[in-house]
Amino acid sequence: MTGAEQPEIDTSVPHSARIWNYWLGGKDNFPVDREAGDQFLQIFPGMAQGAQASRGFLTRSVRFLAESGIRQFLDVGTGLPTVDNTHEVAQRVAPESVIVYVDNDPLVLAHARALLTSTPEGRTAYIHADAEDPENVLRRAAEFIDLSRPVGLILSGIMGHVVDDDQARWIVRRLVDALAPGSYLSLNDGTNVLSEANVEAHERYNRSGAAPYKQRSPEQLARFFDGLDLVEPGLVMVSKWRVDPGRPVPEVDGYGAVGRKP
Repeated sequence: MTGAEQPEIDTSVPHSARIWNYWLGGKDNFPVDREAGDQFLQIFPGMAQGAQASRGFLTRSVRFLAESGIRQFLDVGTGLPTVDNTHEVAQRVAPESVIVYVDNDPLVLAHARALLTSTPEGRTAYIHADAEDPENVLRRAAEFIDLSRPVGLILSGIMGHVVDDDQARWIVRRLVDALAPGSYLSLNDGTNVLSEANVEAHERYNRSGAAPYKQRSPEQLARFFDGLDLVEPGLVMVSKWRVDPGRPVPEVDGYGAVGRKP
């Protein structure tokens, strides 16, 4: 595992990665995160199901990319390690896969060193960096992956933390522009179409002192895929993207898609 010097962990304010971990049933969180997570669920109980659906989309999309021949993955905003991390899914299909994780939470850094492993044939690296500085992300990622060859770029639940729409689109475009033709973007994020309670819960969360999260409409999320060829079924609710036939499909406030760079 490759990383950086471990910075201090701030446990005085809730952090989205740790709240997400709590909703997924993990143990890598603090009382302030559990309190914020519980307050959110009191207003919008469906958020925990939404977190599970988002994770399912990540798993299925990474498996699709690996089955489509992608052997390099750049997972920006990876969050805390849990079940079926990107490297586990990809290396089950192709053990030689190389995965680079990027996050800026010191707790993610601490656990990435201990928990993110690799097959002997592949490689897993961790970069402590901020998605809002894509130049730095790309420069450091190039130490581990060959950007002249196709890459699977994973942005799972991360762009909502960039509240300015123009800046968010610029970040995605800069990352995609640096990738070789034949690369893919897998992106999913929270939407605001199903429930007023969900919108209210996010507004309260944003006033908690944690890094704000902006929900976007499916139409706004579609802009992130400008210039890419969407894989079937296109931009859909995360719970409905390439699910197994007969599997229950809950309604959740999150959309995602996978697009291929021509």
